[in-house]
Amino acid sequence: MAEKKACSLPGDQASSNESRRDFLKQSSLLTAFAITPGVVVKAAESKWDEGIAASLEKMPLKLEINGVKQSLQVEPRVTLLDLLREQLALTGTKKGCDYGQCGACTVHVDGQRVLSCLTLAVMAEGKKVTTIEGLATGEQLHPMQAAFIKHDGFQCGYCTPGQIMSAVACIKEGHANSEAEIREFMSGNICRCGAYPNIVDAIMEVKQGGQQI
Repeated sequence: MAEKKACSLPGDQASSNESRRDFLKQSSLLTAFAITPGVVVKAAESKWDEGIAASLEKMPLKLEINGVKQSLQVEPRVTLLDLLREQLALTGTKKGCDYGQCGACTVHVDGQRVLSCLTLAVMAEGKKVTTIEGLATGEQLHPMQAAFIKHDGFQCGYCTPGQIMSAVACIKEGHANSEAEIREFMSGNICRCGAYPNIVDAIMEVKQGGQQI
């Protein structure tokens, strides 16, 4: 009687070869790690620690914020937004998305609007920063602030500081010549309450009034 041979599926041999290759790879990696001199491992750890320490080491920073000169010590990784809110207690500038998508953190740096959540504090060295707290003159509101109140350009108010800072810049940049242009150049500032028509009206009034901003 003829001896019966074991039946094998077509993929069995391929699976066996694949498993063998995986085993050899893992064995090679373990062997390489085992024979790596301890001094090399420690050197790598040391470099890593040095990199972490460098990122946390504070640097001197001199700038002007709302007309007041500041001499500060900041970590290189700190954003301008966190510097303003956490170190200087200027909490009018809001942290919304923290990804540069909502515009709530808009401030002026040397007269240009910037997203402070995407701007490292050290990048403002020697520059003039203006936040929402620096717009009014004493008890007298800035024309844009007064216009927002008059036209109900806000509801919850969370996005309002960024909206106002961007609106002032929009006029200074020459991008407030029509409602359509205002909507285009204010599109980076999100209002989840949907007060856009009133915001546009406020900007148009300031623009047409020709007030000094």
